[in-house]
Amino acid sequence: MIFLELFFTFLKIGAFTFGGGYAMLPLIQQEVVSHQWMTLEQLVNFIAVSESTPGPLAVNLSTYVGAETGGLLGALCATFGVVLPSFVIILVVAKFYQAFQSNTVVKGCMNGLRPTVVGMIGASLLSVAASAFPASGGILQWGLAGVLLAAILIAHWKKVHPILLIAASAVAGIAAGYAGLLPGV
Repeated sequence: MIFLELFFTFLKIGAFTFGGGYAMLPLIQQEVVSHQWMTLEQLVNFIAVSESTPGPLAVNLSTYVGAETGGLLGALCATFGVVLPSFVIILVVAKFYQAFQSNTVVKGCMNGLRPTVVGMIGASLLSVAASAFPASGGILQWGLAGVLLAAILIAHWKKVHPILLIAASAVAGIAAGYAGLLPGV
């Protein structure tokens, strides 16, 4: 049954991924493509839509995948699956906050997880760049990934508003399309 499959797939994604929606992208990509719920190109388009709509990336993306795969009930199952582990964990942490707050083992685990999350986000960046520009290949593809990374760093350190980055990306995409740098445009 597709609804149980959506629920348990996104439950697994929510339970075994730390660091938020961006860290979930590689696992979401692997699961969605391997289940053949949509192609990598469709998923990248959904990521773009999820980025530009209000709300957490993982919730938006799971809702879109569920809706595409199983309609309204599919969207509810996928969304509930991805949110449930975090909800349960935060309830437990809130209940025992004082004990967790000063525990050196917990502090060590969290410090150890940070580099892994950064690596997973970096892997997502390269994966999305590779699928966004499949025909460009080589230096152009890596150059575009570098531009994307530079935009992220500028947004972080210079506090550029995300709407400006989205608008600049749209203009750059239109220009690249007219210049013949994007396949299918």
